[in-house]
Amino acid sequence: MPSSIHYPLTLFFDSTCPLCAAEMRQLRSLDTAGRLRFADIYADDFATCYPHIDVAAADRYLHGEYADGSMIYGLDVTCGAWRAVDRKRWLLILRWPILRWFADIAYRLFARNRYTISYLLTGQKRCERCTTFNEAGSTCRR
Repeated sequence: MPSSIHYPLTLFFDSTCPLCAAEMRQLRSLDTAGRLRFADIYADDFATCYPHIDVAAADRYLHGEYADGSMIYGLDVTCGAWRAVDRKRWLLILRWPILRWFADIAYRLFARNRYTISYLLTGQKRCERCTTFNEAGSTCRR
């Protein structure tokens, strides 16, 4: 994570993953300070709104972008998002040098198998679009 944080943090997420969408809904409900933005990588206008984000890469692992343009990935995004809403501070131990290596491997395994894990935990492997954050259907919000 950057040494000085420049909010908002935009989270580029997979709306077809039940677990991913549930976490985004939870984060959105806790974001009373307006530090987070949510961008569905499967929205029709995503490539237009965020041409610098590779959708295939964002589908493989979570991407985040701070207001200053600095990018973060994987568990750094998760930790940054929960830090933005001042919750789940214990996640920061996953960024400690020795644990970071193991946690990143575990995250990559989770990300690669998130639909199967979603099915095991929720009974739903994928959903059409589990959540929509903007009634107009646009993810553009800069």
